[in-house]
Amino acid sequence: VQLVESGGGVVQPGGSLRLSCAASGFSDDNYAIGWFRQAPGKEQEGVACFIRTYKSTHYSDSVKGRFTISSDNAQNTVYLQMNSLKPEDTAIYHCAAGANYHCTGYGCYDCGRIFSSRGQGTQVTVSS
Repeated sequence: VQLVESGGGVVQPGGSLRLSCAASGFSDDNYAIGWFRQAPGKEQEGVACFIRTYKSTHYSDSVKGRFTISSDNAQNTVYLQMNSLKPEDTAIYHCAAGANYHCTGYGCYDCGRIFSSRGQGTQVTVSS
């Protein structure tokens, strides 16, 4: 599985950015793609997960209501639309993918951190 992220940048607080994760190499639709982030000096933090198997979306409490994860099935691309950005959202954002991921309860948003297939990351900076 190969993943390529894009869409990071610098934005003022309250602004928006959309990240993209182009995925290839899946043999079927039984997979999930998640986003996680890491800020300097902090641990990795799961942000959101799209489980293609169920067409379900999951979010961490810190981004729920502000971020939206979606999929363009035709091109196997997953997006992370980030609105109302805050300085604490500043981090390197990674997408990660895994097959045969089954999750329906709390915590599913953290799928990205457990997958070994990861993109190179894209920097998001929220600053005035």
